[in-house]
Amino acid sequence: MEILKIDTPQLLEEAIEVRFTVFVEEQKVPPEEERDEYDETPASCHHFVVKEDGKAIAAGRWKAYEPGVAKMQRIAVLLPYRGTGIGRKLLAAMEEDAKAAGYSAAVLGAQVTAEGFYHKLGYETEPGDVFLDAGIPHVNMRKAL
Repeated sequence: MEILKIDTPQLLEEAIEVRFTVFVEEQKVPPEEERDEYDETPASCHHFVVKEDGKAIAAGRWKAYEPGVAKMQRIAVLLPYRGTGIGRKLLAAMEEDAKAAGYSAAVLGAQVTAEGFYHKLGYETEPGDVFLDAGIPHVNMRKAL
């Protein structure tokens, strides 16, 4: 298994394919809501992909949110690979990249069903109501890097 910071359009498309499988096909997120301006080029955001035996199996990205705070987004692991630690390793690589870039905290909007996963990784649920993103209940979470 290898975790790659995306630097080519080809790798970006492989990451987006993973996201479409998880979010659009499995979770029924409208396709027009999944891809956005941060997916135009590898330089539009800090994109990552996890590959095993040459196949993209997980993806995620982070972007600047506010001074010193990175926003982790679009974290997706293909169904056969969930529960194997790949999501944890992917998020750790993204956090390290943000920390190396000078960020001291990370935030994310977690699907309520994944809140426990992020708690185990040190994220704390922020005060506030559950909100819908693409029709899926989410909570805001934060972690010091």
